[in-house]
Amino acid sequence: MENSTFGGLLILERLKVTSQSSVPAFVLLLLVYVFILVSNVGLVVLISRSRSLHQPMYLLFCNMSINDVFGASVVVPHVLRDLAVPDSERLIRYGDCVLQAFCVHLHAGASHTVLMIMAFDRYVAICSPLRYAAVMTGRTVATLSAAAWASVFFLVLILVGLSVRLSRCRRVVLNPFCDNASLFKLSCESVLANHIYGLGYTAVLLGSSLGSVALTYLKIAIVCLSTKNKSSHSKALQTCASHLASYVLLLVSGFLIVILHRFPQLAGHRKVASVMGHVVLPALNAVVYALQIKEVRHRIMVLFHSNKVA
Repeated sequence: MENSTFGGLLILERLKVTSQSSVPAFVLLLLVYVFILVSNVGLVVLISRSRSLHQPMYLLFCNMSINDVFGASVVVPHVLRDLAVPDSERLIRYGDCVLQAFCVHLHAGASHTVLMIMAFDRYVAICSPLRYAAVMTGRTVATLSAAAWASVFFLVLILVGLSVRLSRCRRVVLNPFCDNASLFKLSCESVLANHIYGLGYTAVLLGSSLGSVALTYLKIAIVCLSTKNKSSHSKALQTCASHLASYVLLLVSGFLIVILHRFPQLAGHRKVASVMGHVVLPALNAVVYALQIKEVRHRIMVLFHSNKVA
């Protein structure tokens, strides 16, 4: 086995982009990243400055926007740098690689847990509207949000910790950025424990996520179908549309990356899908929440109208 330290530097594989398309890819990725920052931060600022929007649903939107900015900022600047430098300079310290892998999985896990809380919020609002104010208090929202982040934090800490304990015999990271799989693939030791915990972690996260969201929306559907008030039925569906759209996009992105991991010959497609998961979802989430929620859309229109008049 070779020296496991390698001077503490690892080599990142780059996206398979031709020299002619590297500049357009860099510009496009940069523009999308700027849009993610401006739209999501703007949404958080708009909600925080408008007292009428200080409601549980909108505070949970802030949770999602902050997580989207966090996830994009962990990956996109690094990929942009590697698109602009020669192959010999695509290096990363092992400690930085571990931190990036931890943040990548924290972002992915928090996306599921935050959406689970948002589904519960919609369930209470539609199925028990008279109890909504008593159940979804500011303290409840803060507690649920803290639990969503803390639970994923400790689960991911164990996930990445199992990879850090391994010695290293390789120095090439088989991805444009570091994640847990790329970490334990640097080792020549047995990674059985990593696979077992990784599968268990995925099963618990996806199982609880799919189960809770499916059960929640099944009950919402039953309430909507049983009510005779068609206007409230339509309003309920509109309220849930943004949440369901975000959740479906998250599932499709996650399953696509997992499937592509099973086909080594499609490694180039997997790398692109991995990066797109940290770019497309945060950008679409901002559009979905800002434009499909009536109150937020109204506030944005008022804001732009005021600036135009000024």
